[in-house]
Amino acid sequence: MTGGSRGIGRAIVERLARDGAEVVFNYASSTAAAAEIAATVEGAHGIQLDLAEPGAAERLMELAEERLGGLDILVNNAAMSFQVASIADTDEAVFDDVMRGNAKTTFLTTRYAARRMRDGGRIVNISTVNTVRPAPGNAPYAASKGAIEQLTAVAAMELGSRGITVNTVSPGATDTDLLRSTNPAEALERVASVTPLGRLGEPADIADVVAFLVGPDGRWMTGQNLRATGGL
Repeated sequence: MTGGSRGIGRAIVERLARDGAEVVFNYASSTAAAAEIAATVEGAHGIQLDLAEPGAAERLMELAEERLGGLDILVNNAAMSFQVASIADTDEAVFDDVMRGNAKTTFLTTRYAARRMRDGGRIVNISTVNTVRPAPGNAPYAASKGAIEQLTAVAAMELGSRGITVNTVSPGATDTDLLRSTNPAEALERVASVTPLGRLGEPADIADVVAFLVGPDGRWMTGQNLRATGGL
């Protein structure tokens, strides 16, 4: 799993481990958080790797396969944060960094899984509601997640003959440290007010959808994008 030390990623690690999975996850800099997970969540194993570095995505997959003795589940959750800016004010290097950190990393881990995952495996990619509910200032992020959704659709077609399912989960506004650090409180209140279920999502809300897709009840779901948004 990519990006498992905080927020939605941590909730996914905790839920899958609770369901009996051995989970290997990467983190770039959240050493204390990763150590806490490893100490408190049985079956969770953190590996410090910055996926922006060349070769890091493949290295994570190799280490996970080695530790686990094979690959059955891949969850691509890691996402590169970005500075909100209009298209006119977005630097080309920022666009390249976000596309590399999000879309390319997902492509590389999925390519590894396509070659090495055992038949009957599960791949889940985390996208965002912003691919269908666009917001000014996040063009590189939305573009990178749109690319992930298309990668998911193609991978589902290519891997279906091996019983491997590939799906996307697209969270809405989910109450994490990252969300609160990049949005003013009044904006989050507005989002909650226009969400039919009347609140922000919680990381566990997203983790539960991922657990459904990777578990036996999700066996007939592939090539889908489940929008876990509370109706937003």
